[in-house]
Amino acid sequence: MTIKGALFDFSGTLFRVEPTDAWLRAVLDASGTAVPEEDLQRYARLLEEAGALPGGAPPRVVPPHLAGVWESRDRTAEDHRAAYTGLARQVPLPRPELYDALYDRHMRPVAWRPYPDAAEVLGELRRRGVRIAVVSNIGWDLRPVFRAHGLDEFVDAYALSYEHGAQKPDPRLFRVACEALGVAPADAVMVGDDRRADAGAARLGCQVRLVDHLPVERRPDGLRPVLELAGGPAAP
Repeated sequence: MTIKGALFDFSGTLFRVEPTDAWLRAVLDASGTAVPEEDLQRYARLLEEAGALPGGAPPRVVPPHLAGVWESRDRTAEDHRAAYTGLARQVPLPRPELYDALYDRHMRPVAWRPYPDAAEVLGELRRRGVRIAVVSNIGWDLRPVFRAHGLDEFVDAYALSYEHGAQKPDPRLFRVACEALGVAPADAVMVGDDRRADAGAARLGCQVRLVDHLPVERRPDGLRPVLELAGGPAAP
């Protein structure tokens, strides 16, 4: 069956956030905070273990006092910021203002890189008449990231969890996306990297295709098989 709509996750599917040490280094440099390289790498390791970088590694342990806000983090912008700055504060950084600066940094387009085949696949889907939506569990507006990297022109709709108060795998978010595209769920595919969250689209009747959440340089063509669902072979 040829699809009429394609729903794509954001982080780990179309884009990948910068590494934790680069994220921290950018914030330290911008704030004029000089630390020895050994300390920077130690802070970066602790922040990664804490799961403080949205789109990065998940926390090894969620502290009990953050359990509630962590569970609801993608339903509101306030909970998203509170959850991730709370995790970052488990790491004693040199200046208190760095925690909010780190959170702000991850929302900047420069902190994100598209996967190598993202533009090619989105563009080819558009050429074949497939409508495209981005469906993301997130607490901030990612549209500027798509605009900055030239991918917004391929996207017909965005279904962002914090704008609808629902997060994947709740089928409501996938339904919002399908309705915005004007396609039936049975005529759509959800492409994502999270088996639990993204596979929730199957409850509506969407097809589901999973990709590996790998660094950009290690996944050059993970999206191309989606083209086989759009009336033709994957691009070479």
